[in-house]
Amino acid sequence: MIKIKELNKYYGNNEVLKEINMDFLRGKVYGIVGENGAGKTTLFRCIAGLENYSGEIISQITPLKNHLGLLFTDPFFFSKITGKEYIRLLCNARNKKNVNIDQKNIFDLPLNQYASSYSTGMKKKLAITAILLQENECFILDEPFNGVDIQSNIVLTEIILKLKELNKTVLISSHIFSTLSDTCDEIYLLRKGEQIKSVQKEDFKLLEQEMKDFTIGNRIEKLELK
Repeated sequence: MIKIKELNKYYGNNEVLKEINMDFLRGKVYGIVGENGAGKTTLFRCIAGLENYSGEIISQITPLKNHLGLLFTDPFFFSKITGKEYIRLLCNARNKKNVNIDQKNIFDLPLNQYASSYSTGMKKKLAITAILLQENECFILDEPFNGVDIQSNIVLTEIILKLKELNKTVLISSHIFSTLSDTCDEIYLLRKGEQIKSVQKEDFKLLEQEMKDFTIGNRIEKLELK
């Protein structure tokens, strides 16, 4: 379990996360939603130990960062590292030495090419493969579906459901609500750094409509399209 208590985060005088309280259980998938700038990525970075903050993040697994697979929206790769070398590097970091990388290349990536030469979608699939092969207990996936082809999104959805079956804890942010609806047990809504509400699966449709109404408002009418 991961428990967040009264978490606050400032960049200078700018408060970007305000009194965040969340509980994440094993065997559950959680969505974190909100418009750009709502604080989703900052929250993920705090949980991963990449940011200083006030408040508490408590985990039954310690240190959490050693058991957590973090997928960034735009994964970083060194310029002269192949896809296979990248996966081996991340597996070595978790002391996973005898991984048959070629056999587990489910996205058919050109693993002997430099990862920096990959397309956006290929880079994301490489990063996902690497953190999966680390055999982590917790996963944070920041916009995992963005930039990835439809077929791979289907595979990714099934991977997330498999992680749930394996009793992992999974946190996802996505602007594609249908992907959250297909995978999540609970969704937290952030707005301008504040935790607005948490919603259970049976009320996802209501949340989707609320977000649509809030986002669109009268914007379309303002265009006066003809």
